[in-house]
Amino acid sequence: MKNKLIENIQDKPKAILVGASRDGKEEILKSLEELERLAETANIETLDYFYQTIKEITKATYIGSGKVIELKDFVNEKGADLIIFDEELSSFQLNNLEDICGVKVIDRSMLILDIFASRAKTSEGKLQVKLAQLKYTLPRSLAMNNSYGRFGGGVGMRGPGESEIELQKRIIKENILDIEAKIKTLKNQREVLRKKRKDSKEKLVAIVGYTNAGKSTLLNTMTKADVYADDKLFATLDTTTRKIFVSYDKRFLITDTVGFVSKLPHEFIEAFQATLEEANSADLILNVVDSSDKHYKEHLKVTNEVLEKIGAGNIPKLVVYNKVDQCQDSEILDDDNKIKISAKKNQSIDDLKQKIVGMLFED
Repeated sequence: MKNKLIENIQDKPKAILVGASRDGKEEILKSLEELERLAETANIETLDYFYQTIKEITKATYIGSGKVIELKDFVNEKGADLIIFDEELSSFQLNNLEDICGVKVIDRSMLILDIFASRAKTSEGKLQVKLAQLKYTLPRSLAMNNSYGRFGGGVGMRGPGESEIELQKRIIKENILDIEAKIKTLKNQREVLRKKRKDSKEKLVAIVGYTNAGKSTLLNTMTKADVYADDKLFATLDTTTRKIFVSYDKRFLITDTVGFVSKLPHEFIEAFQATLEEANSADLILNVVDSSDKHYKEHLKVTNEVLEKIGAGNIPKLVVYNKVDQCQDSEILDDDNKIKISAKKNQSIDDLKQKIVGMLFED
């Protein structure tokens, strides 16, 4: 057993996280902190950060040529075997950076894809992940082929995408069309169920929010469900719907959705459109916020932006400030469209249910 544990530790990738943008040091570090949490979720050890503020993106390597040499030396000094860029890289940039630094290079989106591939459990979830992977892989297929040949599979190439990595673009496009057709079939089936629900006048509440805000924990607490919940980003990808009875004439369905995150590429939103449409067809949206996170205001902004993108901007919303037992921010106040709770501690859950009933069934 001891040797097995040592082997697992040795196999854990060791990464340097790279941030480079025009936003300034504070914003770069904030984003790198989240990237480190994403890396931790993917079982990657972060050795250190490497960052700079830039005026413009260098076409060949994203960061300047002198900075790339510094990065190479930094990687060698730290003993890293992986570089993760916080920004989206082109095929050209991926290739050049790997050639210079001599280790595998992935970007934030590839890391999220890797997490998605390991977390999807249902057939629909797996199809959506595969679609996102293929759409992201298509313009980068040459670079990912070269990387696979030099450094093997692993992070950024796991799950459904790994078997596709050596396919030509024509075959990838055919796969995309095939998966889109399958997802459309599932979408049509879902629309039939939605129509039946609307005909029966059954109300639907959709739980949305930034990843790790506590959406699955809230669903479990409100419905006594047994949905997997963990203190990791994107702990769950697949939606779960349950029925809540408040009184004999007051009942509603409640469903969770995939968590949002900043810098989420449009390919991901497109791939998970079928799941996100649950929010579009909802009568009420619970926007769950981790109030204990120092960046909760930015997370709330990201969630609202994604809701606008998917066409759910005008649906009535209740902002649910979760984890208030861990929050010290006195600015958070209850009002008609806000409520403070702790899903884990079962704090104010009955108040939340009554607030939902008031918003759904008010005359």
